[in-house]
Amino acid sequence: MFLSIDAGNSNIVFGLYDSNVQKWTHEFRLETKRDLSLNYLVKNIQFNFLESGLKANEINAIGISSVVPEISQTLVQFSKTFFDKSPHLINERSYAKIAVSTSRPAEMGTDLMANAAAAYDYFETACMVIDFGTALTFTIIDSQGKIMGVNIVPGLKTAIGSLFRNTSKLPEVKLEMPKSAIGKNTTHSIQAGILYGYTGLVKGMIEAIRKEMDQDIKIIATGGLSEILKNLENEFDRVDRELTLNGIKLIAEKNKHA
Repeated sequence: MFLSIDAGNSNIVFGLYDSNVQKWTHEFRLETKRDLSLNYLVKNIQFNFLESGLKANEINAIGISSVVPEISQTLVQFSKTFFDKSPHLINERSYAKIAVSTSRPAEMGTDLMANAAAAYDYFETACMVIDFGTALTFTIIDSQGKIMGVNIVPGLKTAIGSLFRNTSKLPEVKLEMPKSAIGKNTTHSIQAGILYGYTGLVKGMIEAIRKEMDQDIKIIATGGLSEILKNLENEFDRVDRELTLNGIKLIAEKNKHA
């Protein structure tokens, strides 16, 4: 099995890929802690493995993407301690081995590079990755695999959380697409404002980028919140919640002899 570790600002995702069935069979999530300890990781992953009937020695390779520098080496040490495997921690030198390139490798988040690598590997043409995560990101790749740029806005949860924290009377609400775009009560008003508003934002961004590129491009959506905006389904050529995990696996495997 291959283990992809995707350490983001909100969660650390552990995805297990079984080559025998050629799919991701298990996924575990831990809250990202800046003071992440080795003991915390061992305790929680050991529990998840036991509960799922998995054994540490079933893991034969590991790739790590981390956008939280404070915990990167802890994740590397955890991989060595718990799985007895040296992982590939994706860094700017990793990209020389893949088809996707960027002019600013040191500035590009490894999660965005993983997304781009997996998307380009799938489409093999100009494409855009829309990642519905803590931040909502748009990564644009040309037909040669060159990353043209990235657009970043606050994510859905970030936007709702900001309303809740910075206003005295507005509640924190669930991310559920309301039937009407016109809010009928406080909860409905927030849901309609955020979710219909973000629908328009995404459609507008797609339209502007397509116009600037002056060509049709493939669009893939990913991230845990990618399926919430149901009225965007026709905008995407593909929705793949495991895109980042696939990209981590692809980059790590390309660098296995590096």
